[in-house]
Order: sequence, then structure tokens, then C-alpha cells
Amino acid sequence: MEREIDLIVVHCSATRADRDITAKDIDSFHRVRGFSSWGYHYYVRKDGRIEKMRDESEPGAHAYGYNHNSIAVCYEGGLDANGRPADTRTPQQKRTLHALLRSLKEDYPEAVIKGHRDLSPDVNGNGRVDKWERTKECPCFDAEEEYEDL
Repeated sequence: MEREIDLIVVHCSATRADRDITAKDIDSFHRVRGFSSWGYHYYVRKDGRIEKMRDESEPGAHAYGYNHNSIAVCYEGGLDANGRPADTRTPQQKRTLHALLRSLKEDYPEAVIKGHRDLSPDVNGNGRVDKWERTKECPCFDAEEEYEDL
């Protein structure tokens, strides 16, 4: 049975930008948390390489309540050298993310692109997730705004 995809979720690995973290490392982190395997579909390394993770036909394990209808794209980094949330994407990652997300939008034209943080509850009910309502900063930049042209 084919999944109906209406959401593409952008994540960061929430790891320090001064450290190299592979897709296999992410798999280990996710297994420790009780997942059967890595939770994302794609992982974008600092040098711009894409490491394929889960098959798109398989639901991810990346955003509770949204896994069944989404594709997950994660980039390496998201924390500065002091461990604080920051947009640590390299120019190569930015180019690759843009190209990958454009390709996914071609495959799933009805899908909207959101950052993981944008899936936080809208506590005050104003129709948007305000900064103070975010349960996390992932992906540490405004994915909706950056990819609105796709």
C-alpha cells in the first residue's frame, strides 16, 4: 500500500557542527531510543552528500503524530561548538537541501515543507506556532520561509 505524503519535515541532527556524525551514528542514536532503525528518510552531510536512510515507502520515526504521512530530511549539525541551537548548515548542505526538497516536491506536489519545530502545539490557538510555543528549535532556521518557493 502506497503512503499518501502531504508533509516533508526538515530536521537537524542536533549535534555539534564541529563533530562528524554519520547516518550510521544516527541509526545507533535512534536504536538506543527504542526505534527499530534510523528514523529519517534522508541525511545531508556537511559536505553536501546525501545518505539514504529509510525507504520512502516506509513511515519514518521522526515527528510523533506525523510519521505516517511525511518524509523526513535531516541535516548534520544544528548545534554550535558550545552545544547551543544554531543554523550550522554549510553552503554545500544548503544547496543539497534545496535540490533534494525540490525533487521531493516534484514527487509529492501536495506536500508542504515544515521544520520539525513548526509541528509544536499552537498553545494560544492563533493559527501559527510562535517562538515561545516551540518544543524544540530543530532545524534551527525557518524552513517554511526558506523553502516557500518550492
